[in-house]
Amino acid sequence: MQRLYTHLCQYTPGQWLDTVELLSANVHEIDRDATRIWFAFYPLHLHLALEAAPDKAAAQRKLGLMGKWGLADSIDSSHKFLYAHRFWTQVKSAIAGTDHIPDNLGALISQVADSACRTARVDRDRLLGLAAIGLMTLRQAGAEAFAAAPGTVHLSERVRARSAHQVMKARATDDWQGPFGFLRGTRKQWTVTFDENEPDATFVAISNQEVASAAQSDKREYRSKDPRCIPNEGPIPVECRSASCGTCWVGVLGGATKLTPVEKHEAVRMKVFGYADIREGTQPPIRLACQARATGAVTIVIPPWNGIISRL
Repeated sequence: MQRLYTHLCQYTPGQWLDTVELLSANVHEIDRDATRIWFAFYPLHLHLALEAAPDKAAAQRKLGLMGKWGLADSIDSSHKFLYAHRFWTQVKSAIAGTDHIPDNLGALISQVADSACRTARVDRDRLLGLAAIGLMTLRQAGAEAFAAAPGTVHLSERVRARSAHQVMKARATDDWQGPFGFLRGTRKQWTVTFDENEPDATFVAISNQEVASAAQSDKREYRSKDPRCIPNEGPIPVECRSASCGTCWVGVLGGATKLTPVEKHEAVRMKVFGYADIREGTQPPIRLACQARATGAVTIVIPPWNGIISRL
């Protein structure tokens, strides 16, 4: 494991992202965007900056970091929003059992996926994204912590039983608006799912309403789970609702095309925060919830942290 970790340390953040993007065409569509989202949630350049900082607490303050940005304490759980997470035990074992280490990072990721899919008895495309994530987790958490993690799958039996087809169908299905739904116009209501592994992790957005504003309708208590959440403001951390704070960035697992396209202000602010380089007029998988408006049902995942990493 230590030899594999040392090998992974030779690759730069850019090489990792280029490799993942190159392999993404071969990742099953259920996890293609989810893999990109995960790598946005856990950027290697942030890890390296904090690792090299002489005063880590000062570096965290400079970047305005809030939440949980490290992988050492979430080796088995950071990727539970991927469908492939149900095969994490096999992928982790494949990484631990790696003897031959190819010089090419893409070949190494593919080798791990091939090994895991033989034991999991699923097609290679189902595990390719998780293989890349597993290797990056090893790179950031270290060999000792990675080996000590039990490889637990954080899903209920009910969720594990769902097929990829069922999950993708649910993500694509819009709410029924009644027999005269076509007359509802701007009064249509859409379900926003923020954790598809929990049956009640949803709130309602009125047609063309910003996702962050819609989350306000959810008055349940979330602060005990995530201290970034404001009481009675819903599950999405938010401070400003004008793209000034960056706390409300989200990943879009399903329904990206049912969010309004990126406008200039959102594109500029995303570069300011350093989360992603998104272009005006696109509908990417990383958005600011206070700017993206729902025109249909969407499935999102809330990042575990926020900050302004462009300061790096």
